Amino acid sequence: MAYATTNPYTGETLKTFPEASDQDVQNALHDAHEAFKSWRHVSFSERAKIMTKAAEILRRDIDKYAKLLTLEMGKLYEEAKLETILSAEIFEYYAKNAESLLKSEKLPVADPKEGNAILVHQPQGIVFAIEPWNFPYYQIARIIAPQLSAGNTVLLKHASNVPQSAAIFDDLMIEAGLPKGAFRNLYAARHHTETILNDPRVCGVALTGSEQAGSIVAAVAGKALKKSTMELGGADAFVVLEDADVEKAAKWAAFGRHWNAGQVCVSSKRLIVVDAVYDRFVEIYKAEVAKFKAGDPMDPSTTLAPLSSQKAADDLKAQVEKAKTHGAVVEVIGAPVPEKGAFFQPLLMTNLHENNEARHWEFFGPVTQLYRAKDQDDAVRIANDTPYGLGGSVFTKDTARGVEVAKQIHTGMVYINHPTMVKADLPFGGVANSGYGRELIGLGIKEFVNHKLIDVVDIDAPF
Repeated sequence: MAYATTNPYTGETLKTFPEASDQDVQNALHDAHEAFKSWRHVSFSERAKIMTKAAEILRRDIDKYAKLLTLEMGKLYEEAKLETILSAEIFEYYAKNAESLLKSEKLPVADPKEGNAILVHQPQGIVFAIEPWNFPYYQIARIIAPQLSAGNTVLLKHASNVPQSAAIFDDLMIEAGLPKGAFRNLYAARHHTETILNDPRVCGVALTGSEQAGSIVAAVAGKALKKSTMELGGADAFVVLEDADVEKAAKWAAFGRHWNAGQVCVSSKRLIVVDAVYDRFVEIYKAEVAKFKAGDPMDPSTTLAPLSSQKAADDLKAQVEKAKTHGAVVEVIGAPVPEKGAFFQPLLMTNLHENNEARHWEFFGPVTQLYRAKDQDDAVRIANDTPYGLGGSVFTKDTARGVEVAKQIHTGMVYINHPTMVKADLPFGGVANSGYGRELIGLGIKEFVNHKLIDVVDIDAPF
């Protein structure tokens, strides 16, 4: 695996990095464990100071951090700044809330004589984080902020095309005052995953990535009897009912499908529109997509970024061609994109009937799957006809109705009148082939802690 910075807009490889050696990995494990032995006893208030400082640095140096995101994976500069701010907000959330989220809990018992029971939440060791390239900072922040706040330490294996985004978080946490070894970026080789997970000092692994990567890592973790959380792919349903504000829905759909160039696990990938408003919705949607301007992601006028790499663009094109062989009808929509750079022309895909297996695929880029539903029940059926279960949306003017429809959609998240989003104070995660476990808020901070029962029993011995 080659760790390298290649600008998706120019195609120029700017810097390469050697993989970690076996000894580098052993040194990192040693340092992380040594740090854990003291870090676990550091007070919540002291940990909070470091989380707060990390957030302050991100906000202070937002231009430096944002430009690096744009350079490495082609993210629009304005979106890169928003991601940097979101990462700061996650640090701030745990600085404020970690102590209360992990507060000991008194448990009710049927007979007070049989015990005074409490549940305490204690850190367990090193958490191994394997993260993807589409949100290079956010993906790191949402694992290290809660886990460091809980008293664990973290080793990071980031995507090979964002090595500088990974390294700059090493610098960030050092400047924020984190002890040596408590967090470290490793340019780990693939075989190091098994080495790390088999180490007794490691308590678990958090992975965000593809189904294939998730199944491999989850198997390794399971064999090693280590806890794992998996945030995998998604093909979010964007349901538009007949009583929706159609113009609002179409505009949000265009945004929801094309932010971050459509490279988002919770992108609005499957537009499911009830027959009564289908034609009007499609008309507005196409018009909205036509407004996107592809170009230099550092240019404020650019609204559609290139994909993260030329390989990503080539793979997506091949996937679309394969979908056509199954009967998919593909229409070019939007303005032409530049030939130079890893750009991908927005496409609209229909005829995804029950015999077309492409309806079950995730298209990671600006390819929109469009479905015409007969009515609400049919829309729910189509929404659930997927191996994924990450997020989704329901558009209706009757929010109570929207909530009831949302309950019928088998996913980890559903938003009413808005595309699925990410925020520091909301949980994130899915079901089915989209993985398991949750990140952020109290659910995330408790994934890798020991929920220990302590029971003081005051009854006579049975003899």
